[in-house]
Amino acid sequence: MTKVLIIGGGIAGPTLAVALTKIGLEVELFEAQPADAPQRGSWLNFQANGLDALRSIGVGHWVEELGYPVETMSFINGRGKELGRMPMAFRRPDGLSSRMVPRAELFTALAEMARHHGVTVHHNKRLASARNTDTGVVARFEDGTEATGDLLVGADGIHSTVRRIIDPAAPAPRYVPVLNAGEYIPDFSVPADPHDFRMQFGTRAFFAWMNTDDGGAVWFANPPMKQEPAKGVLSGMTDADWRRWLHELMDGDTGPAARIIDATPGPIHGFTTYDMPVVRRWHDGSRMIIIGDAAHATSPAAGQGASMSLEDAVILAKCLRDCPSTASAFTTYESLRRERVEKIVENGHRSSSDKAAGPIMRVLRDAILPGKFRAAAKDGGASMMWLQGHHIDFEERVVPATGEPDSRGLGARRLGARRLCDSTTTRLDASRLSARRLRPVP
Repeated sequence: MTKVLIIGGGIAGPTLAVALTKIGLEVELFEAQPADAPQRGSWLNFQANGLDALRSIGVGHWVEELGYPVETMSFINGRGKELGRMPMAFRRPDGLSSRMVPRAELFTALAEMARHHGVTVHHNKRLASARNTDTGVVARFEDGTEATGDLLVGADGIHSTVRRIIDPAAPAPRYVPVLNAGEYIPDFSVPADPHDFRMQFGTRAFFAWMNTDDGGAVWFANPPMKQEPAKGVLSGMTDADWRRWLHELMDGDTGPAARIIDATPGPIHGFTTYDMPVVRRWHDGSRMIIIGDAAHATSPAAGQGASMSLEDAVILAKCLRDCPSTASAFTTYESLRRERVEKIVENGHRSSSDKAAGPIMRVLRDAILPGKFRAAAKDGGASMMWLQGHHIDFEERVVPATGEPDSRGLGARRLGARRLCDSTTTRLDASRLSARRLRPVP
């Protein structure tokens, strides 16, 4: 039986582990943090395509009740001028929608899901190195222990060790010039319609808030910081420091930001964000591959980091199941994923830049955005269908890619994912899709 070592127990790792057990592979999962380690970040936007990926392998029920549904996003500027409203997501035929989810609860649910399916999970296992042998791959951890398997998958996040092992020349993550802070406030309401996330392009910072179904509210802020802060700067800021800075940033802007900051139980803290515009090598062609944020991290502005990771996990499992060799599976996986995820990363980067706009760009942004929002509202969110309407059918077989990667690891990209596998095609409706569907491999 093929044994797969998965490095990273966040979002992609546990999901891949479960998907691989469903196709009959042996799995061990290694997580660097202790089992009771607190999770960074407060809330994340968990979009419908991520839940679709989980449902495709029969585990959607583990997370679909977490958090709160979000139906629309409405936008104002610092003066309170209405810039528009748009659906959060395309209205999918299956009824799936986006949700705001506590990060810690999502991580916990996915970890429990993996254990429930018999996955062996090791904590306090930070990867130090990995090497291929004639018969497999050996992972060595900082505590001096080793593990041996047939394949190794790096689901170890944006600062991935596996990525550096596969390609020592891989670029470092790109700093996104806005920070993130946010919390939940119980028994508190803010001016916003039900299931509407109210977002403000403030004069000096981006600020957003939403009422939750349990009578509370959730909010986040994106303080701009052009230069990446030195190590220890943010962790050295106290709750009082953050409250004072957020008040200064939002001072003079219309809206409830000041009241929200004061009502937050705390402690308020913030963190830097990064993305990965292009990772040239996702795999070594034989035994090691990266997925999720390790391969294509996007800024939180895209709202797709978790969902892309879940898509990755399911598609990689399909490729390993249906392709004739590991090399073919890796090549096919990359061909099916690269174009989509790099487009999402770029969208997220543009959205983050809008949040850190200067005086001139703010004027242009406020003039252009209303038209964009009107168009999005008019089509009912269909313009976002390619993103949130993405559907995976786990039972449909993958069409293996033809050809081999070139020396830069980019061969799969040349193959054109859209003509390889209909099971990952974004779908408008059956009639429009039927003309370009490919028959699954018998």
